[in-house]
Amino acid sequence: TLKDVSSYLYFPFDFWWVVKRVLKAVAPDIFVVSETEIWPNFLRVAKKSDIMIIMVNGRISLRSFGRYMKAKPFMRVVLQNLDMMSMISENDAERIIAMGAPPERVNVNGNSKYDRLADQIDPCFEKEVRTVLHISDEDKVFIAGSTRNGEEEIIIEAYVRLISIYPDMVMILAPRHIERKSDIEKLLRKKKLRFVLMTDLNKGKIRQNEQVVLIDTIGDLFKMYSVGTIIFCGGSLVPLGGHNVMEAAVWGKVVFYGPSMENFLDAKELLEQAGAGIEVNGADDLVQGSLQLMQEPERLLRLGEAGKKAVMVNRGSARKNALLIQELLDRKEFNLN
Repeated sequence: TLKDVSSYLYFPFDFWWVVKRVLKAVAPDIFVVSETEIWPNFLRVAKKSDIMIIMVNGRISLRSFGRYMKAKPFMRVVLQNLDMMSMISENDAERIIAMGAPPERVNVNGNSKYDRLADQIDPCFEKEVRTVLHISDEDKVFIAGSTRNGEEEIIIEAYVRLISIYPDMVMILAPRHIERKSDIEKLLRKKKLRFVLMTDLNKGKIRQNEQVVLIDTIGDLFKMYSVGTIIFCGGSLVPLGGHNVMEAAVWGKVVFYGPSMENFLDAKELLEQAGAGIEVNGADDLVQGSLQLMQEPERLLRLGEAGKKAVMVNRGSARKNALLIQELLDRKEFNLN
């Protein structure tokens, strides 16, 4: 539930008579559409009702672009209703212009969803994590973050194969839901892997010969990414839509994930364009990809930095979008007067 909101309602069905009734009741000065929520009747009726319309965090995926281009004459008419389009990347801007958007109304301002990530990284986090986990600068660290049921078996299998080549590699395993801790402990014992709980480390226990750190706390994963060599982001090898890969990428890390990234397609595309996002389909892909990168440490570093740069593009995005909204409101007021 959003705080400090006077009221909220479901978005209307995109029938013109329904939209007209809703807009008459709400009577907004401006409508802000996020990402690719392009509803033709809503936009047409809003425009006729003298409501300013802006798209923020605009993205057009390569797959969607092909479909839109098949209906380009229709899309050109629909996009004329938008007063401003604030797109995530240059690619998104080029695609929406190709679809028929007026170029002078298109801006590139990044994604405000990831705006604050760049300000959250702190070099002190890495030192803190290495101290608490007893991990040196030379240690290779495999991090599996936000894993879900059905993924841990795959991740643990990949780790077992990796330590056959890099015996001193440490794994940090952070399940999305810490109440599944006991199930994961059973999997680790089955593979005869020594592990220690994060809660015990926070109480002063020293990690000695334990190969795995099992995160059974909330809010620590973001800091953990700072020490990762190889990072996998969960919720993606099972059909759950993935999790926020940008939280790892902002630390300058290459991120592996499965094929189910429907909830973060924009982040996936951004990282893959930088070479810092790699899709895998199972343990074989994850092991092979990890080994290739660890055998080329300079390339691993270079790709990670490219991913970080891609995240940094979003810095200040929310402020830029707010200024565009204010510009449209000022324009509307001027026209009214």
